[in-house]
Amino acid sequence: MLQDSANSQTDPQLLNIVVAGYDKALASAITGVTDLFGLAGVTWNLIEGTEPKRAFSVRIASKDGQPINCINGLQLGAHLSFDDIDQADAIIIPTIGGPIDDVLNDTPELQALLKRANEQGWTIAGNCTGNFLLAEAGILNDKTATTHWGFKEQFQHRYPQIELKADQLITRSDNIYCAGGGLAWFDLGLHIIERQIGFEAALQTAKAFVIDYRRDTQLSYSLMRLAKPHKDDLVREAQAWLEHHYAEQFTVEDLAERFSISKRTLIRRFNAALEMPPNTYVQSLRIEAAQKLLEETERTVDVVMNDVGYEDASSFRRLFRKKTGLTPTEYRRRFARRL
Repeated sequence: MLQDSANSQTDPQLLNIVVAGYDKALASAITGVTDLFGLAGVTWNLIEGTEPKRAFSVRIASKDGQPINCINGLQLGAHLSFDDIDQADAIIIPTIGGPIDDVLNDTPELQALLKRANEQGWTIAGNCTGNFLLAEAGILNDKTATTHWGFKEQFQHRYPQIELKADQLITRSDNIYCAGGGLAWFDLGLHIIERQIGFEAALQTAKAFVIDYRRDTQLSYSLMRLAKPHKDDLVREAQAWLEHHYAEQFTVEDLAERFSISKRTLIRRFNAALEMPPNTYVQSLRIEAAQKLLEETERTVDVVMNDVGYEDASSFRRLFRKKTGLTPTEYRRRFARRL
């Protein structure tokens, strides 16, 4: 068991943060958030040449106070056990790195801690797939949550009583925060720093760590998932045609006529097979193609717009932002290939 530096957990001037570790957690989601809280008020002050002012005491807890075996093979020491936690301003739950079902089955002690923390009204913050642990403990029932966009369907299927908003990077319901994305611990940490000690401290911490502040969506990182498996041969045939002709100008009526069915039948079969109508599918194809062109070419936004089948610039930009959470220019700045 690690020793707490300078017995900081007894200092009433510091806010008490506990990172609850468990086997098969993502190591960076433990060490990263520990550094973020531990250096809030420290690194920026050192850069500015002023006296460091620590704001948080940060400790790592494990089931029995023994080291945590992370998914990457790294073993992290713990300061205390779950039973040793008698008070906390915030409990942080890191990302699940291993098979989710295995971790949920192997962590009854952590889920009991989460129930106790919720009863005490402590702030609880889960990151990425770590939010499955909050859900499994029952503390997210009838609340809003998010998780990594890639696990949206699994989360919804397992916890239908939770209002999942997987496009959002951070959600809050009462004392419970959720963040989506494996590295969204820094968004989560900055959000808590702002609420606990102020915007200026959060902004200074972000600057010191050279990280973006106040990201609010996962849309630009998620896949459209247009290749959803299904058994409708006609829809599959339509998808194959659209893959090569999405930039052309045509209506849903034109598409239905091409495949010798009614417009109504085409819409019904697309909805049944892909959970979206044909026009939404074509829009998604076009935006996905635009993303690729913005990432890999130097074509102007207007040229990209025309290349994927749009003629109205305002409509294209509005739809692109709706699908990705960013304007085309913002998307290129963030994701363009660096030569």
